[in-house]
Amino acid sequence: MFTGIIEELGTVAAIESKDDSAVITVDAKGLVDDLGLGGSLAVNGVCLTSVRTGDGSPPAHATAEVQGAFSGEAAGAFTAEVMGETLRLTGLGALRTGDRVNLERCTPASGRFDGHVVQGHVDGCGELISRDDHAEWSTLRIGIPNDLAPYTAIKGSIALNGVSLTLTAVSEPSEASAWVEVGLIPATLSHTTFGDISPGDPVNIEVDVLAKYTARLLSFRNATTTFFNSTDSTRQGADHD
Repeated sequence: MFTGIIEELGTVAAIESKDDSAVITVDAKGLVDDLGLGGSLAVNGVCLTSVRTGDGSPPAHATAEVQGAFSGEAAGAFTAEVMGETLRLTGLGALRTGDRVNLERCTPASGRFDGHVVQGHVDGCGELISRDDHAEWSTLRIGIPNDLAPYTAIKGSIALNGVSLTLTAVSEPSEASAWVEVGLIPATLSHTTFGDISPGDPVNIEVDVLAKYTARLLSFRNATTTFFNSTDSTRQGADHD
């Protein structure tokens, strides 16, 4: 689990594209020095699993194939295998060598919870529609997939490229294309990739997990009510017969 509080700005060091997947290596600086094989790191809000340790050394139990993959690995690097579905459904597929990315380690049980509950499970990919820079802050409008709009609300939480943010405006249900707006202070702009974002750039979106669970529970309640109502009607009809 994550909180959406970005700890470091990393840089994409290498991308090895395969048939329907990719191996991405990020210079995470000192953030992954103690991250072991199988550890998790959120990259632009996407929870990825380490296939190499932070210091470039494979664990003793690693297979020969995995050990060979560590040859020449630099200290502070984080490498993950990304399957095709993740590349298609998130903005990771658009990354290029040299791009900056938002990084966050998993939240320890004893850690301070400063953002909101972020799973690192991106629900969809949108794009920046507009950016309005004010004297001391900026307003960003992001287009989102229409099916995610019901999970958004003014003053509600959302994770955009892994950053925990508060929604300042949302689209109306009657609008053809869904969007959300957030206001960013200078500290957020300078410590995340939003400082460099431009209209048209992809944005990974994870809506509030509490909203998703609420919608899921309500859908079952409605379905159960419909089922029992139809069953009762059938029974009543049988009794009259």
